[in-house]
Amino acid sequence: MRRVSTALPDFPWDTIADVKATAAGHPEGIVDLSVGTPVDPVDPVIRQALADASVFPGYPTTVGTPVLRRSAAAALARRYGSSELSESAILPVIGTKEAIAGLVSTLGIGAGENVVIPEVAYPTYEVSAILAGATPVRADATGTADVGDVALVFVNSPSNPTGAVMDVDTLRRVVAWARERNAVVVSDECYLGLAWDAEPVSILDPRVSDGDHTGLIAVHSLSKVSNLASYRAGFFAGDVELIAELLAVRKHSGLIVPFPIQGAMIAALDDDRHVIEQAARYRARRDFLMPAVEAAGFTVDHSEAGLYLWSTRDEPGRVSVAWLAERGILAAPGDFYGPVGANHVRIALTATDERIAAAVKRLA
Repeated sequence: MRRVSTALPDFPWDTIADVKATAAGHPEGIVDLSVGTPVDPVDPVIRQALADASVFPGYPTTVGTPVLRRSAAAALARRYGSSELSESAILPVIGTKEAIAGLVSTLGIGAGENVVIPEVAYPTYEVSAILAGATPVRADATGTADVGDVALVFVNSPSNPTGAVMDVDTLRRVVAWARERNAVVVSDECYLGLAWDAEPVSILDPRVSDGDHTGLIAVHSLSKVSNLASYRAGFFAGDVELIAELLAVRKHSGLIVPFPIQGAMIAALDDDRHVIEQAARYRARRDFLMPAVEAAGFTVDHSEAGLYLWSTRDEPGRVSVAWLAERGILAAPGDFYGPVGANHVRIALTATDERIAAAVKRLA
């Protein structure tokens, strides 16, 4: 048996168990800012919809209900200015990490083909390429790479971990570059609804795509904007032919979003109020924590959007992580996200107001 796991990098969080233990030993408890997991309540509107949909006893479909697909298309247009999308341009997925990890292989990309990922990137893009037997290639600052043959390009704006935002012109250049090479562009837009100092745009925005979604897939999650990480609720949107191909393969694999979760997703996508309220909570935490991080000697780079402060003290990131752990604060070292991030740490905003206040006090 060929052990697939041997080709994969170490699971990043396993490598910081020692500093996590140090932080957990703080007499007033750990402030865990190493992960982007929501801590605020799920909105009652969504919970009621989950309960209402739980009466259905049969099998759901991989394609999802027509109501769900219409709600997703409408939310993309209403919230993010995407071009008009038909139901057939939407495919619900069981959380976007699973969907991204299997995406390269599901599209039939494999050995001898290049997959471009951001120079500082969510690790699952690289994992997706490796699982497919393809070769991951890190992009430069323009979002492109010095390679001729490319099968797929991952972009992520706002970025995890940096919070950097790609503007319309940059995204247009990436799309044009990929289309010249007949490559698919997969845009991870999970943080699109969390903008602070810049206005991120979807790859499906007509200013980027000119209304032509050929070769384009946008990835959307309700984990961050709706606090639904535990629900595993996301969806693909874009090129109808690519969505159809993904659906055809996923049907055979039984990759189906549970029916009650689909009901909850509809409620979350139809209601903008809770999204606006949650973004305001994160903005308040950012406004409180960011000055304290800077006062402690860190420079915060990018971080115009999203849920993280991409921070450096011009030293190896793991040294900074250890320094923070001594104060009971756990952050993620930047090398989790690629060699270019080695001198940074990622500090999350996803903690309660009380824990954020504790971090601010300790940093002072």
